Amino acid sequence: KSLGSGFIISPDGYILTNAHVVDSADEIAVKLTDKREFKAKVIGTDKRTDVALIKIEASGLPAVKMGDPGKLRVGEWVVAIGSPFGFESSVTAGIVSAKGRALPQENFVPFIQTDAAINPGNSGGPLLDTAGRLIGINTAIFSPSGGSAGIGFAVPVDTVNRVVPQIIRNGKYSRPSMGIELDEAINQRLTAMLELKGVAILRVRPGTPAAAAGLQGASRSRKGIVAGDVITANGLQLLGTGA
Repeated sequence: KSLGSGFIISPDGYILTNAHVVDSADEIAVKLTDKREFKAKVIGTDKRTDVALIKIEASGLPAVKMGDPGKLRVGEWVVAIGSPFGFESSVTAGIVSAKGRALPQENFVPFIQTDAAINPGNSGGPLLDTAGRLIGINTAIFSPSGGSAGIGFAVPVDTVNRVVPQIIRNGKYSRPSMGIELDEAINQRLTAMLELKGVAILRVRPGTPAAAAGLQGASRSRKGIVAGDVITANGLQLLGTGA
């Protein structure tokens, strides 16, 4: 068995939670705060943002109000609701510690960092502002012990709002891909050397739109890394491997 939290986003039974909460589940049981229980089906998931949309057969349900993470400021109070270690409908409070936080090996979500206590079982629960509006989905913690260490992360609701409509329509979220790879440290050296402000392409994956378009990545010579193409704000600078 697995345990997690979630919240209703529409009166007809759509519920948001984390993808890792429902991953590989044979059966999903949803228990509301009024003690009613339902079986739910998975509409779709997006593992990169760790978002899952499930649905129960019900109507007239109370739905959460959406907030705007863009207006959220570091230091503002927030509230997390979930079932940590199985203690249902637990509420914890804290502040926004940081915004736009990137986690290791994660390049798709600008996480909201909070010191509101988040523990196993909180995953998929709502992070709310002081007006009770949804600003994020509690998703992860950073902890040496496995318990709350005051560093929790939530997927901001504006990221969720981009994912959910596609999941409703297609059961999944499809991302466009150019097929290029970047490296921040090397990029700084290359663009400084070339006196350009932009992003240097390091590698182009075979069989991708970037490869079909003829984009070139950086190469290595005896003198070190030789720049390939550089994408700038004004357009693509075609420098070639000999630049």
